[in-house]
Amino acid sequence: MKAIVVGAGVVGSSVAYRLAQAGAEVTIVEERRPGGGTSSVTYAWVNACEKLTSEAYFRLNFAGRQAHEDILAEFPGADWYHRPGVLQWQDAEAEAGGRDGTDPLAKLQQLIAWGYPAEVLSLDDVRKLEPEINPDAIGNAPVIHYPQDGWLDPVPYSGALIAAAVERHDATVIEARVDRLVLAGERCTGIVLADGRTIEADVVVNCAGRWLNDVVQTPQHRIPLAPTLGIVAYTPPAGTPLRSALRTPLVNMRPDGGGRFLLRSNELDRLLTSDEGAVPSHPQAQELMRRAIKTVPALKHVEVEAVRIATRPIPKDSYSAVGPVPGLSGYYAVVSHSGVTLGAFLGEVVADELVHGCERDELIEFRPSRFFN
Repeated sequence: MKAIVVGAGVVGSSVAYRLAQAGAEVTIVEERRPGGGTSSVTYAWVNACEKLTSEAYFRLNFAGRQAHEDILAEFPGADWYHRPGVLQWQDAEAEAGGRDGTDPLAKLQQLIAWGYPAEVLSLDDVRKLEPEINPDAIGNAPVIHYPQDGWLDPVPYSGALIAAAVERHDATVIEARVDRLVLAGERCTGIVLADGRTIEADVVVNCAGRWLNDVVQTPQHRIPLAPTLGIVAYTPPAGTPLRSALRTPLVNMRPDGGGRFLLRSNELDRLLTSDEGAVPSHPQAQELMRRAIKTVPALKHVEVEAVRIATRPIPKDSYSAVGPVPGLSGYYAVVSHSGVTLGAFLGEVVADELVHGCERDELIEFRPSRFFN
């Protein structure tokens, strides 16, 4: 089987690696660099604990979490997955689709019933775990601790999987922009690049995220998306011993390597009107830093070092869309707002479906076909 994978973020790199590993002849087309799109502008929390509106979606994300642990065995020495734990305050907003919005204690009971590692911590417990946190930022609200949760470094992950697809399984990488699909009646037979080159394949797997529909010239084959803008700010090395990722009503923050911190907030995302102006002086970036200082006062002399803004790919109903697109054989789409969590697992299931012909039950509720009925 000849397969083209469009996009080399967390999802595309995972799919390309597993397809090549399964024996497909894989060509990866990426306009930028592995992980260089939206994957590099994300909090990157690998979790299933905010996906309680649908048990099927919870289970899918729980499988994604496990797949990230499993894939480490194939990459000795890999250090892209960090699991020191995550602390979540009451009223902290969700990071991805399928959020729950329930009372924190009801949420805890639901998670425990579904087998998810979680516990409630007292103020004293939180202070013992992370003494740099301002007690006033905690208050009396419940704090849920996810002791086995963590985050992914999306760019190193994507780069390693693309390199492994090439070095271990003879995949090919083309640095180019895809202009459109090649259509022969109701079948997709390949892609046309922006420079006019045509590449033929048995299947095109579109993992282009926010750019998913840009290459699809037929409106009836486009998956409806509801994308949002997001801003992420980064500090310089701060010298502050905070290990856990924090999910608070003020700010979501976590370590980002080398003593740096990554900061973001859904509330501040909603104030964005453009993906331009990604500089440290950006008003939302400055507000993120002020909120981080309120939460961890030891950061009071730290300033924003870098900023990124991206458009996040979100299917219209917030849930992932994975599978064939009705009315166009040879074309398979993979798009999700939970791409970081799901990437490693989606690589496995897409390879199962396309190379081995094994339809995966985990995807039944998340097919693109639900948008075309």
